[in-house]
Amino acid sequence: MGNADDAELPNVGASGPLSPFPPIADYAFLSNCHTGALLAPDGSIDWLCVPRFDSPSVFGALLDREAGTFRLAPFGSNVPAERHYEPGTNTMLTIWSTPTGWATVRTALTMGPTACEDTVTPHTRPPADEDADHILVQTVTCFEGSIDIQLLCEPVFDYGRTQAEWTLCDDARHCADATGGGLTLRVRTDLALGIEGGRVRGRHTLEEGESIFCALSWAAELAAPVNFADANELLDATSRYWRRWLSRSRIPDHRWRSMLQRSALTVKGLTYLPTGATVAALTTSLPETPGGERNWDYRYAWMRDSTFTMQALHFLSLDWEAYEFMQFIADLEPNSDGGLQIMYGIDGTRDLTESTLDHLSGYGGARPVRIGNGAYDQHQNDVFGAVLDSILLHSVRSKRLPRRLWPVVQAQAECATAVWQKPDQGIWEARGEPRHYVSSKLMCWVAMDRAGKIAEIRGDNERAEAWQATAEEIKADILEHGVRDGILRQHYETDALDASVLLAAVFGFLPGNDKRLRNTVKAIDSDLSEHGFVLRYKTDETDDGLSGKEGTFLICSFWMVSAWAIIGEMGIARDMLERLLKVASPLGLYAEEYDATSGLHLGNFPQAFSHLALIEAAGRIIFAEFIAEFS
Repeated sequence: MGNADDAELPNVGASGPLSPFPPIADYAFLSNCHTGALLAPDGSIDWLCVPRFDSPSVFGALLDREAGTFRLAPFGSNVPAERHYEPGTNTMLTIWSTPTGWATVRTALTMGPTACEDTVTPHTRPPADEDADHILVQTVTCFEGSIDIQLLCEPVFDYGRTQAEWTLCDDARHCADATGGGLTLRVRTDLALGIEGGRVRGRHTLEEGESIFCALSWAAELAAPVNFADANELLDATSRYWRRWLSRSRIPDHRWRSMLQRSALTVKGLTYLPTGATVAALTTSLPETPGGERNWDYRYAWMRDSTFTMQALHFLSLDWEAYEFMQFIADLEPNSDGGLQIMYGIDGTRDLTESTLDHLSGYGGARPVRIGNGAYDQHQNDVFGAVLDSILLHSVRSKRLPRRLWPVVQAQAECATAVWQKPDQGIWEARGEPRHYVSSKLMCWVAMDRAGKIAEIRGDNERAEAWQATAEEIKADILEHGVRDGILRQHYETDALDASVLLAAVFGFLPGNDKRLRNTVKAIDSDLSEHGFVLRYKTDETDDGLSGKEGTFLICSFWMVSAWAIIGEMGIARDMLERLLKVASPLGLYAEEYDATSGLHLGNFPQAFSHLALIEAAGRIIFAEFIAEFS
């Protein structure tokens, strides 16, 4: 678990003899909407990239024990008595019990009133009233007995490649700067610090009623709190920010309220405030197969997430966030044909060239560790439908079609028209041969259907009729070539199943009473599920260019919930959603996959797509219950 109290332990992975890391689902997610951190149960910050989500890590112990960590916790103790988020926030509260006393640790990436221009991560959107402080703040209070507290800060810059050079910056030993990789971090605390090679360390015995603080800053001029009162005020301001933000949302008064709140906070925490983009996940290269090669960098904004983002934000009445995300879409530079890439950097960067970090051992020995994502320039024809569905959702909700979005609509419709008959890599970004994937053609149908509806809103009847005609042509082609034995298949040349065809229900391609849709849902339930959770496909039936088995995909399981509800099986839908809610992490978070045999969460964490799909599925059931109650 992190480096704990000994940074010199052997460099072994999660499956090694010392089991240094807990399951990924045991980590807490911290965010200031510019960057994020993962906090282990033992109090170690094992993942932090600054100044933003997709920057090189300064604490990367999650991927290699020697890649940096930070810890402020009781000396010699690794298992807390209790930990939870302060209600309605992304501020973490950890309770420690030792043989000599009890203490509380508060941890947050802090946020406060916007005071000046952000020069650390400049905004392309208008700055909000509150923004990131670019500081990680922790306080410790002993509330009974006494307790030995140790501070250990060991950043290793540029994904573990550059050792920190430390200097004390005051005579009282309460401030030290670490420099490396073109960055400088400042540690400020009321503990006395000592430099030990590439780390600083401090130790103090807290007595009952005594408190200390520590702040790690990468802010402009390395601003940081100077005492416990200042640090505590930053934490209080951060908790107030999250609660005020959550109070502006519409969370139904329902038994699933707490999970909807945590999902909303997680999605907001994965939103990059300067541009409005939402990253798919906080991390890179957490394995989808334990010890395997299915390890990807998810710190980017996927266009296919856009429609689920819009659905979730508008369902929760978070219209400001929806508007900002739409402006991010409008700002993106398209390809030469006018189509959008399948993913972009959170600042709109197009080139996401993939490389490997061969010096890192990987989480649980899973290698390679990748940065960048080689799928960024793949042909994935579903992207046009995702973008146009999100624009239609936003236009209907806001009662207007922003003028700058109309050229985006035209370009995506023209691209979908040009490519829908061609094979592609599919929604799962398979690295095998291109195929005529049913879900890709389905999303091209979505593109043309939504484009036609948007044209109607704009009063362009000629385009509306032409685009709707193309939608009907695509639909007929899918039903002729993509259905066998009354079931929608993965692609035109196979009988294999694929959970992505559940989108036929989610996007209204077929009505809930259509026998083919019902057959498809039941076939996936019986033949593409493990212990009640849904696989995206069977790896031995799909040429995805990789080896190894996968866990069940959480988003596919949430899609299945929606599909059951759409075909009228509300009891099955509720039961399945309850089952999914029970496998959330102890803190209410989800990775990308769930191994139904071992109970482990797999893949990058936390995963926005999983939380967005939870909101969509729960919202669909809650709305149906509301209608039934008043009908």
